[in-house]
Amino acid sequence: MGELLSNQVLWTAVLASVVAQLLKLFIYYWVERRWEWERLAETGGMPSSHSATVAALATGVGITEGVGSAFFAIAVVLAIIVMYDATGIRRAAGLHAERLNDLFEEFRAVFAHGPRPEPLKELLGHTYLEVAVGAVLGILFAFLSFTLV
Repeated sequence: MGELLSNQVLWTAVLASVVAQLLKLFIYYWVERRWEWERLAETGGMPSSHSATVAALATGVGITEGVGSAFFAIAVVLAIIVMYDATGIRRAAGLHAERLNDLFEEFRAVFAHGPRPEPLKELLGHTYLEVAVGAVLGILFAFLSFTLV
């Protein structure tokens, strides 16, 4: 258990994710001028916490194991897959959910007694900017973490 608690690479990645999620809350407040606590648990938005997590993980592995190591290669490939998925499949699923929700609203307007399905979650993926900001945040966070400790 002591090894797990002292794993700096792991905790750097976890804390980068937490910081990114907290930033979402404050960015939303700055833009909308209201708190929306649900932002702490959402998967989409600025910045991408998934990107921050895997970028911090890959950077931490690169710092501790070297950029020529197999561990670094694995971490970088994982990071690329996660970030690609965030801007691709998850983003497309969010856009589909948005359009389906619009269709349900139109259907309700025409048929007052129609079905009332629960709205689909729309904020699933990320724009390229959200992923890039998350990745930069993760990299900077890892360098800070390993520099200060």
